[in-house]
Amino acid sequence: MVLAELGGSISRALQQMSNATIIDEKVLNDCLNEITRALLQSDVQFKLVREMQTNIKKIVNLDDLAAGHNKRKIIQQAIFNELCKMLDPGKPSFTPKKGKPSVVMFVGLQGSGKTTTCTKYAYYHQKKGWKPALVCADTFRAGAFDQLKQNATKAKIPFYGSYMESDPVKIAVEGVERFKKENCDLIIVDTSGRHKQEVALFEEMRQVSEATKPDLVIFVMDSSIGQAAFDQAQAFKQSVAVGAVIVTKMDGHAKGGGALSAVAATKSPVIFIGTGEHMDEFEVFDVKPFVSRLLGMGDWSGFMDKIHDIVPMDQQPELLQKLSEGNFTLRIMYEQFHNILKMGPIGQVFSMLPGFSSELMPKGQEKESQAKIKRYMTMMDSMTDEELDSMNPKLMNESRMMRIGRGSGRQVREVMEMLEEYKRLAKIWSKMKGLKIPKKGEMSALSRNMNAQHMSKVLPPQMLKQIGGMGGLQNLMKQMGSNKDMMGMFGGAGDK
Repeated sequence: MVLAELGGSISRALQQMSNATIIDEKVLNDCLNEITRALLQSDVQFKLVREMQTNIKKIVNLDDLAAGHNKRKIIQQAIFNELCKMLDPGKPSFTPKKGKPSVVMFVGLQGSGKTTTCTKYAYYHQKKGWKPALVCADTFRAGAFDQLKQNATKAKIPFYGSYMESDPVKIAVEGVERFKKENCDLIIVDTSGRHKQEVALFEEMRQVSEATKPDLVIFVMDSSIGQAAFDQAQAFKQSVAVGAVIVTKMDGHAKGGGALSAVAATKSPVIFIGTGEHMDEFEVFDVKPFVSRLLGMGDWSGFMDKIHDIVPMDQQPELLQKLSEGNFTLRIMYEQFHNILKMGPIGQVFSMLPGFSSELMPKGQEKESQAKIKRYMTMMDSMTDEELDSMNPKLMNESRMMRIGRGSGRQVREVMEMLEEYKRLAKIWSKMKGLKIPKKGEMSALSRNMNAQHMSKVLPPQMLKQIGGMGGLQNLMKQMGSNKDMMGMFGGAGDK
């Protein structure tokens, strides 16, 4: 993913600091310089990075910290807070309500993935029980209506547009009125984009906005535009009341920091990020879990939500039991590959687990990951029950591998590669041994009533030991501030 490299660089800087015998001014400066370099290389705006460095130095005054303070944790917490502050404008965006008609207008430059994002946004809300509808007010780009029509039909979402009418304002007004009469509670208006910021584009956007009076204007931005992001976001904000940002193409290897720093320009929150071309490759953007994953600290609640959303209800208790036991067989890998294909790339899923930097995960593109998983599943279809259920790696001798290769039409080296992947995942899975799994709905209750006693029961023994037992856990929670923050950093011990 776009920010895997940035997350890896920041994790390494924190790790080097943790390895230092004494935390002094030089160690702190080295750590901050490394993080600054990583942020600048990811195209985060220089002014924001400089502000962040200054703020951390103000918070972490090493001379004032009495002996006995956990300086590493205080520095780490300050970095966490400042990264959150950079990405959080401090005010939530408008949230549509079911049953009450809301108009949402999408704006952005041509090529930013605006039309696809409109459908993803509609599809996401449709799955959650809304009645969305799409209006194509983009009369500038040839084929825009065809694209929206195709996407909407595929997702079974009602749409409105015209091949004859060239006035985007008229189409927008007619579409909004029609869907209000049809009792749709989320009416999404797709507007024209241009190749660059032009007076004509901004004037048209302003007219459509005045005519439809949207409850929310969403600015769609391509993650690969780098440093230009800040100025571009500001120009859109000055023309229409941008209330939220969606960042697209976060699955590539482009630098995504510039697009994320656009939050500072629009003073509007990023609400979703697009992580691929498919309809469900669309993630809710939540600042604290996102930064937590960036620092290799995991997003346990996000991981659990994914499991609860994807795994069929009747399989959940069994899967969670296996997860907490730390046992991992090829059959479990096969079952979870089914689920992972729906969840997203393996790396994205496992980056939610504490202690795993996104850099340690497979970096293959989405399609490559999916093709590889399907290939592995074909090989596993040629295995016996004994092979699928065994936890003994020595069982898989050469003759068995040759048989599996022949049965699946694959080379022996590919079978070996699949078994290596199994060993790698088994190692990760074993780290979860002893974890007490909250049921669906318990996560929010857990965060409300969070205290050290609760946390000690949920964390695996080895993780609790790393923190320094109950005493260390209590100190950690004090440093982290509120209970809510604690949930955002659920895997605070994972960075060692």
